[in-house]
Amino acid sequence: MNHAPLIRQEQPADYAQVETLIRRAFWNLYIPGCVEPYLARIIRPHPDFLPELDLVLELDGEVIGSIMYTKARLVEDSGAETPILTFGPVCIAPEHRRRGYGKLLMEQSFQMATEMGYKAIVIFGDPANYVARGFVSCKRKNICLEDGSFPAAMLVKELLPGVLDGQKRVYRQSPAFEIDEAATQAYDSTLEPWEKKVLPQQESFYIMSHATLQ
Repeated sequence: MNHAPLIRQEQPADYAQVETLIRRAFWNLYIPGCVEPYLARIIRPHPDFLPELDLVLELDGEVIGSIMYTKARLVEDSGAETPILTFGPVCIAPEHRRRGYGKLLMEQSFQMATEMGYKAIVIFGDPANYVARGFVSCKRKNICLEDGSFPAAMLVKELLPGVLDGQKRVYRQSPAFEIDEAATQAYDSTLEPWEKKVLPQQESFYIMSHATLQ
């Protein structure tokens, strides 16, 4: 029988377990294999990483969920900047999905971020997974990339309702997310070998991640 889940800050003693959890959650999901465990490892020591919002969800003493936040920016044409947040990787262990744990973890992190004074979150993800949590298309809030495009997968959540007034802003992600492919492969080679597969949903992800709104 499961007890109530516990949400707490990730500790160094959790790192290996969390990276394995992330690997299990993302393996062969978007590409053959995955890069998210290596991403978790490299963003933790980055200056833009927020340890206060580095959370795990524990159930009966086992870590089954994880969410990590990093600082980002919105830049106006005038050069004025608004500090915001992004999160990822975020995951729930495959065997515990569809039970409300992801919602619980995200909603608590939103409340904590709001209490810290942050006003908005921008992420890249499948809209189907996030619109129920209050995320909308970046185009609705007039937030674009530096090339002026509005990616279908770029989603925005106002933590303070109405804080984004529709003025054009450019999203600038932290350099913490810049991944070196060779370093990723070197990291992966230190882990237990798992079979990399080409699966149909990977093409769906490719289409979504490369689509833009007009």
